[in-house]
Amino acid sequence: MRLRGAAATAAAGVLLSLLGACADDDPGSGADDGPAATASPTPSESPTRRRDLDKQGDAGQPGEDASDLAEMAEDLAGEQGEIPARLEPVQGADVSWPQCPKGMGIPEKRTLGLPMPVEEAEFVVIGLTNGPAFTPNPCLADQVAWVRERGLMAAAYAVTSFPDRATLETYGWDGPYPAQDRLGRLKNAGYQQARFNLDSMSEAGLTSPVVWIDVEPVPSFEWSDDKAANAAVVEGVARGYADAGMDIGVYSTPYLWDVVVGDFRLGGVPEWRAAGQTSRDEALARCESDWSIQGGLAVMGQWVADSRDHNITCPGISADLGRWFHQY
Repeated sequence: MRLRGAAATAAAGVLLSLLGACADDDPGSGADDGPAATASPTPSESPTRRRDLDKQGDAGQPGEDASDLAEMAEDLAGEQGEIPARLEPVQGADVSWPQCPKGMGIPEKRTLGLPMPVEEAEFVVIGLTNGPAFTPNPCLADQVAWVRERGLMAAAYAVTSFPDRATLETYGWDGPYPAQDRLGRLKNAGYQQARFNLDSMSEAGLTSPVVWIDVEPVPSFEWSDDKAANAAVVEGVARGYADAGMDIGVYSTPYLWDVVVGDFRLGGVPEWRAAGQTSRDEALARCESDWSIQGGLAVMGQWVADSRDHNITCPGISADLGRWFHQY
């Protein structure tokens, strides 16, 4: 992670002030709580070190968490030289659990052995999860090594998902939000998703100046029918990264964002916009204002072709690549 001192602190403060303006009232205590649980480690520890959470957690008392997050930030910090400015858009790719060797991962999301990026890719955005939250990408370290060996630029993204009843009971009491109401517990569960992902980054040696928050339907781990409840999870995730000093952006489409969280906004954070199985030209077209997800700067467009996820930076972005990628 490339922390930028006062600038990063100020950005995090603006984000937190926006998040704090959201109401904590519980509009839907009868909303769907999601499918059966998947056992998972606590995000404040590594995936290989499990502990039992005290049900009372430290909700509303984030001081102890803050020190843990400071340690995470130090672990994730990485030095890099300046990345030269470019005039033209830069092509890259993204990879995650589907590119791991076949047969790995959780039962619902077995890895597929899909091909790694084409030679033209100059950056790779690496997924931290095996589909839903609290399930690590089973070959994350290998993918980081693949990028490092080729001297490419890298960044990180993570799928955000709705907690089932067991996950909410485990994580909803542990975080900076009051846990007396359901929305507060959902925010805490989102907050812990972010901490889990930061832990995964640290263990894999992945350095990134930004984490992209992937908001879209997650087959087999569906979002609830309550958009306010879904938005609470996303809000918690965003704060978890911000508290660790990370910059954030969102990955989605305007339609999918609306399906999941409705008119919820994260203050117009930067956007990575998907174009589906189309073309490079169509991905570049997603940089235009009519494809805005929640009012943020268009950074990348993504398209799918030949069993690969391709990406292209939006106009002007390549002038400051170090803001978005770490150079290995």
